[in-house]
Amino acid sequence: MLFYRLAHNLWMLKFKWLARFISMIGRWFTGIEIHPAATIGRRFFIDHGMGVVIGETAEIGDDCTLYHGVTLGGTTWNKGKRHPTLGNNVVVGAGAKILGPVTLADGVRVGSNSVVVKSVDAGQTVVGVPARVLKNSKKQSASFDSYAVGTEADDPTVKAINSILSHLHDMDAQLHKVSKELNIEEGRNTSVNDLEIESK
Repeated sequence: MLFYRLAHNLWMLKFKWLARFISMIGRWFTGIEIHPAATIGRRFFIDHGMGVVIGETAEIGDDCTLYHGVTLGGTTWNKGKRHPTLGNNVVVGAGAKILGPVTLADGVRVGSNSVVVKSVDAGQTVVGVPARVLKNSKKQSASFDSYAVGTEADDPTVKAINSILSHLHDMDAQLHKVSKELNIEEGRNTSVNDLEIESK
């Protein structure tokens, strides 16, 4: 952050080449790449750090936490706002990618390895690729979830898969029952045919 603060101040003073040079030195020493033009609030914390990339037009509020491998990236080369905006108290889990000029409102949590391409309302938790809002995610736990998602996370994809598996199980049971009844009926028909042949 010391490298970033120095580079950012130089960038604002229009010493852009020097700002980029200091930014690259910081990247070489830390493995964290923060564009000097990015805007970052107070008490910003990067845990582990390696592989974090923060783009030129990214904006980060106060008291935010990013884990290793997080990307705040752009999706276009066009001028203007191209990178994400994070509100206050946002936590982004390891390996997550937040792409484009989307906004993550205050208190948002992003699960590890999620890919966020749409804006997220305040207090929500998102997981998956592409990221989806967890049901009842506004009920924040009192303890800090180190990778943005606690052990009681209610992933909608997991629920959908479990529902499909349960339905398949029911269908298998019904098919087995029908098959058993057909075999019994077939056995009865065979017995009747045998009796007819014997009587002839």
